[in-house]
Amino acid sequence: MGRLRLGPLLRYVDEDTATIWIETDGPCEAEVRCTPGSAGGSARTWQISGHHYALITVVGLEPGTETAYRLLLDGTEVWPLPGSPLPPSTIRTPAPGTGTVNVAFGSCRWAARPSASPHDPVGPDALDALAQRAIAGGERPDVLLLLGDQVYADETSEVVKEELAARRDLSEPPWSQVADFGEYTLLYDESWTDPEVRWLLSTVPSCMIFDDHDVIDDWNTSDAWRSEMRATGWWRERILGGLASYWVYQHLGNLSPGELAEDPVFAAVRAEADGTAVLREFVERADANPDAARWSFRRDFGRVRMLIIDTRAARVLEEQQRAMLGKQEMMWLREQMLTGTGPDGGPDSGQAGVEAPVGPAATAAAGAPASATASPAASGHGNDSGYDHLLLCTSLPWLLPPAIHDTEAWNAALCRGVRGERWARIGEVLRRAGDLEHWAAYPSSFEALSELVQEVAGAHRAPSTVCVLSGDVHHAYVSEPRFSGPVNSRVLQLTCSPMHNSIPAVMRAGFRFGWSRAGRGLGRLLARHGRTGRPVISWKRSGGPWFGNQLMTLRLRGRAADLWLEQARAVPEGADSPGGVPGAGRGSRSRLERIVERTLVPSRTSPPSSDGPGKNGS
Repeated sequence: MGRLRLGPLLRYVDEDTATIWIETDGPCEAEVRCTPGSAGGSARTWQISGHHYALITVVGLEPGTETAYRLLLDGTEVWPLPGSPLPPSTIRTPAPGTGTVNVAFGSCRWAARPSASPHDPVGPDALDALAQRAIAGGERPDVLLLLGDQVYADETSEVVKEELAARRDLSEPPWSQVADFGEYTLLYDESWTDPEVRWLLSTVPSCMIFDDHDVIDDWNTSDAWRSEMRATGWWRERILGGLASYWVYQHLGNLSPGELAEDPVFAAVRAEADGTAVLREFVERADANPDAARWSFRRDFGRVRMLIIDTRAARVLEEQQRAMLGKQEMMWLREQMLTGTGPDGGPDSGQAGVEAPVGPAATAAAGAPASATASPAASGHGNDSGYDHLLLCTSLPWLLPPAIHDTEAWNAALCRGVRGERWARIGEVLRRAGDLEHWAAYPSSFEALSELVQEVAGAHRAPSTVCVLSGDVHHAYVSEPRFSGPVNSRVLQLTCSPMHNSIPAVMRAGFRFGWSRAGRGLGRLLARHGRTGRPVISWKRSGGPWFGNQLMTLRLRGRAADLWLEQARAVPEGADSPGGVPGAGRGSRSRLERIVERTLVPSRTSPPSSDGPGKNGS
C-alpha cells in the first residue's frame, strides 16, 4: 500500500469538476471519494526521479455545493489523517451565474521554521493565519493566488541545510543552495507540510506562478547574467531541477482538465515507467527557447477573467531586444485580454491571434502571430462573451514608485549603451545589485502593456475593473494610472508581499522615498541622463506603503469591487487562538488583522474613470 507524502492540494475547481494533486511514497492507485453523493475520480501515480505523483480529476460535483472528500491509496483511506482534529477537506463549487468571487493573493513565503525557539524571526506567517481562521469556520477565499517565491532555492533553512550536508559537500557549488530535482523536493516538503497550511491547501483552490527565488535570485535578469550562469559547472542541473519541480509541484495544477488532456508532456510522462527523461528533455527545451513552453495561463471565474503571466522564463534577454514577454507570449496575452471586449463579444480592435500591434512599442514587442492555443471548451474557459473584471497577475509590479521606475529605465538605457561601454558595464553591476528588473527595466514591454491595458479599459465592452496583481517587493501598495484618453474601467496596480519574510529598514525608507516629491525629482534627473524620456502614462499612489506579513483580497460582485488588506499578528500567550492545532505548525498562534478596506467600484453604479477619486485613504 502506498503512503501519502505530500498533499492533497486542491487546485482547479469549476461548477462540476476539480483536480487534486498528491505525492506518494511509491506507485499506487489514487482515488478521491466525495460524500455525500457519487462524485469522485481516480488516477495512477507517475514517477519523476524516484518520486511518485498523481493529479486526480474529480467529476460529478454539483454546482453551488460544498462537498467533503476522502483520499484513498490502493483502496486504503489516507486522508483525512487518522485522528486529525482538523475539519474535513472540502470542494466548494460555484453556482451557475454566481456573482461573487473572493481572490486572496500574496507572494514571498519563506517557509523555514525557527530552529531553536517558538519565536519566528520574520514574524507570523500570513498563510498560516489564514488557515487558522478557515479552520475555525471563519472567512476564506474562493481562490488563493500565489505570485512567486513559493520556495527559496537559494536561501535554505537550517533544517534543509542539514539534509543537504548529508547528501554532499556544502563547500562545493552550489553550496547550501539546492542542486537538483531531488533537493527541490525538500523545499516543497518544508513549505507544504505545516498541518494547518496543508489543510488550507487541501480545501481552497490555488493558482501559482514562479518568481526568481523559486529558481535563484535574479533569475534571467540579463543576457550577461545568463551567460555567466551557463558557464558554471552546476547551473544546468539547477535550472533543470527548478523547472522540472515547478512543472510537477506547481504548474500542472494550474491547468484545467481539458488542458491536461491535451498536454503532450503530461501524456508522455504518464506513459513511461519513469518520466524523468521526458520531463528533463522538455524543460531543457523550455530553458533554451522561451517559445517552447508557455507557463502563463488563464482562469475564468464566472465573469472574472484571471490571466497569470510568466515574467521570468518568457523574457527576451538580448540587450538590444530586451522584452519582458516574447512576441508569442505578448500575442497570447493580447488575445486573452481583448476577447470579449468588442461589440460582438470578440476583440474590440484587431483580430485576436494574428498580428495586431497596439502602438510603436507593441509592434516591436508583439508583432508576430501567437502559436495555436487550446479552444475555450478544451481549456475549461467557456467565457468569451465578455467579462466584468480583468485580473492581470504578474509577480513583478507594473507600476512602481516613480523614482524606482525612472531608476530602472535609466539603468536599462545605460546597459543598452546609450552612454557608452563604460556606463554599460556600470549599469550591469547596478542592475544585479539593485534587482533592477521589473517592467520598467523593459521599456518597450512597459509601454506595450500600458497601451494594451488602456485599449481594454477603453473598449466598447470594457470591464468594470482592470487590476494588475503583483508581489515581489516585500510591501503592499495601491497605485492608479492616468491615461491620455478616456477609459471606461477602474484601473489599479495592487501589490502585496510578503506572506512570510522581512524587509530591511533601509529598503523601507527607499520605497517611501520613491513616492516622494524629492524621489520623483531624482528619478527625472536619472531619466535625463539616460535619455529615456517620460513614461507613456503617469500614475499616483492611492494607498500604502504597508509593511508586514500580509495578504490582499479582492471581492468581485457583479460589476462591483471591494478590496482589503490583512496582516498577520501574533496572538499573545494565554489569549485564545483563532483556530488550528495548539502547538502544531509554525504559526499556530496568529491571526489576520484587517488594516485597510476600500470600495473600488460600488454596487449598481458605473465605474469611475482611472483618475477618479475612489476611496484613497492611505
